[in-house]
Amino acid sequence: MLDNLKKYDIVLASNSPRRRELLSGLGVNFRVETVSGLDESYDPNMPLSQVAAFLSQKKASAYSLAPNELIITADTIVLASGEVLGKPHDRDDAHRMLRLLAGATHEVITGVTVATSSRSVTFSNVTRVTFDTLTDDEIYHYIDHFAPFDKAGAYGIQEWIGFMGVKAIDGCFYNVMGLPVNHLYTTLKTF
Repeated sequence: MLDNLKKYDIVLASNSPRRRELLSGLGVNFRVETVSGLDESYDPNMPLSQVAAFLSQKKASAYSLAPNELIITADTIVLASGEVLGKPHDRDDAHRMLRLLAGATHEVITGVTVATSSRSVTFSNVTRVTFDTLTDDEIYHYIDHFAPFDKAGAYGIQEWIGFMGVKAIDGCFYNVMGLPVNHLYTTLKTF
């Protein structure tokens, strides 16, 4: 499938092992290339629902693409109680984030940009996730055994905390892992 992509050298601009796994699951041949030190700031007056798409576009613009290259960039944020939760800075920050998510519903938004030297498409995908209540012991067990410091919102739904703590999910499960593969597949078919 996706024979239309054979003309491209496909680049996944992400260090995320989950994004590599998910893109591989689509049967896409790609290489990983990242630019370090990218500025991931955004205008604080921007609607929070647009932040992930804006950051994915910003990441894509850091690359100069050859005519045969196609790049995929993505950014995932967690929105809870009107706050953007990125990756936690340390154990205390991870605990704060998970305490905020416990017993509540939040949104996971992933923005994706697919670009060539002549065309660019950006989209966002939103998934609503509801957590059960979590004790401090459960939160610290998760932090200490799974080190979620590379994950927006301080959790990976595919890990222990997702198995025991997620009560409901409305939307794409893979979006919560960092890449809405169905929407990406549909977009890749147009290139």
